[in-house]
Amino acid sequence: MDGFFLTAVLNRCCLNVTLAPMNSPVLIACAHGTRNAEGQAAIRQVMAEIEALRPGLQVLEAYVDVQEPELSGVVEGLPEGTAAVVVPLLLSTGFHIKVDVPKAIKSRPEVVAARPLGPDPRLAELLAAQLRAAGLNENDGVLLAAAGSSLPDGSVDSEEQARLLAELLPNKVRVAYGASAQPTVPDGVASLREELGSGGGRVFVASYLLATGYFHDQLFTAGADVVTAPLLPSGVLAEIALERYDSVLAAAS
Repeated sequence: MDGFFLTAVLNRCCLNVTLAPMNSPVLIACAHGTRNAEGQAAIRQVMAEIEALRPGLQVLEAYVDVQEPELSGVVEGLPEGTAAVVVPLLLSTGFHIKVDVPKAIKSRPEVVAARPLGPDPRLAELLAAQLRAAGLNENDGVLLAAAGSSLPDGSVDSEEQARLLAELLPNKVRVAYGASAQPTVPDGVASLREELGSGGGRVFVASYLLATGYFHDQLFTAGADVVTAPLLPSGVLAEIALERYDSVLAAAS
């Protein structure tokens, strides 16, 4: 029997807690990294929630930029032959997923990588709930603001997340980026405001970012009427991360 289920409350959400089987592969929770203390705490909370949802599972912290420990160092520090799954705490495919993660694990065939957290219908539900809580009306427009990537896959993922969000809302939903892709968030705000015309609708920027930090702070300078909070804190992210981990194990079995 792989485990038993209990009921736990994490961030006011009822979630399933599953005891990790013995000798489960290590889960390396790999985030981007930030110098923002609040953002750092939010990411570490996700890691703590992953451990709470899967007692007995070894969860290691790693980053691809800004913070330590670096992913490559964490992988190198694993005892030889230790199976592990890198779960990117990132929202879309991009340079870090395509380049940094494969580079870090290439010399360790027993270490594999899961796909990022997004796109996912549960993230759309979380975004929609935040927008409604911020006062979104039917005549307002929504701009999904993602970090951005120089690789096309990142835009494809963000556009899919916007499509999932649009399925939940009657509003116009568009996408813009903080860096490395077009349109920029300020341009996206201006374009959406023009699209809304004189009907009195406001422009809401939905922060498609995990936590506070540089990119989230920049959203407030883009000219929108309302900027929502980032996705964290929310127990949904830990749930998705464990699902990504389990999917890798299921595919390998």
